[in-house]
Amino acid sequence: MRPGQTLGILGGGQLGRLIAQAAKGLGWRTAALDSDRSCPALQVVDVPIVGAVDDAASAIELARVSDVVTLEWELIPAPVLEEVSKRKPLYPQPVVLAVIQDRLTQKEFLRKNGFPQTEYGAAAGAEDLPCYPVIVKRRRHGYDGKGQARFSSAEDAAKGADIFAAPCVWEKVVPFAKEVSVVLARARDGEIAVYPLAENLHRNGVLHATRAPAQVDAAAARRAEELARGLARTLGHVGVMAVEMFLLADGTLLVNEIAPRVHNSGHYTLGACATSQFEQHARAVGGLPLGRVAQAAPALMVNLLGDLWAGGEPDWTLLRSIPGATLHLYGKASARAGRKMGHYVVVGDAAEAEWDRADERLGALRRL
Repeated sequence: MRPGQTLGILGGGQLGRLIAQAAKGLGWRTAALDSDRSCPALQVVDVPIVGAVDDAASAIELARVSDVVTLEWELIPAPVLEEVSKRKPLYPQPVVLAVIQDRLTQKEFLRKNGFPQTEYGAAAGAEDLPCYPVIVKRRRHGYDGKGQARFSSAEDAAKGADIFAAPCVWEKVVPFAKEVSVVLARARDGEIAVYPLAENLHRNGVLHATRAPAQVDAAAARRAEELARGLARTLGHVGVMAVEMFLLADGTLLVNEIAPRVHNSGHYTLGACATSQFEQHARAVGGLPLGRVAQAAPALMVNLLGDLWAGGEPDWTLLRSIPGATLHLYGKASARAGRKMGHYVVVGDAAEAEWDRADERLGALRRL
């Protein structure tokens, strides 16, 4: 892409907003499609298009005004993606998204290509669960802990029958030592750049905090990178991709899920790395050389959920006391429990201490 050309984004959430802001820094115009005119991305793009991302006519309009199209959300219906790709280059391509969108298809892809994962299977009801404890996830449209449930026994599963209203997969629970993720970018020409391994902490199925580099031994970090590189090449992915993994106590790594887009666990790259994941994604899909991924200092990212707004706007002045802290708010009009409203990043020596006191910090930010 040349300066002045337009990058189109399917989806108008915070990921689309941050991609658009990075693309503008590369000299490009931006367009985005979302059903909410006040959504984060439509506030900042040059060409806001109001319409549903699963509406082919709206997506075709986005393609019409764009030179290259990308996405912030991988669950857009395949027929819509095909219509876009007929008209303009679309990255990642529909063939990649077809593997990712259905969790069972994704797991079968991993099995077929020899990538390690926990035991799994299809599940239409509690009678299909062969072991406990087990995680049951809907095959499509689940994220941030939605559309999934954990069962410790057959009695639990019988009580949670509503999860089976749609086709599901089951996954055997593994006693992992850490949750980690590899965020990388693969360019159109196959070049790959890998960010330092991230270590993640989840709460109620939602990412709570990420630190990088992860506190794991060098051999585990190398194995995680090799797995992620192999996945990107095998998929033929173009753009940023995140691979979430479980690290077991014996050093074994198991692939949990693949996100074919910029990812919450890569938010630490804003300020911590030479090139943020958002600029890197724009570079990859736009056909530019990938940027440097060097990390200058330890970093921490903490998500800010809508729960913090229960008593009004949080007291952001408290972040000023943290050396190397930056606040990123997404411009969402209303806050609700569990909704991602922003995040803060700490870069430097204070990051490690903040990992240990993130809950205390969030409590202090809340206005009672």
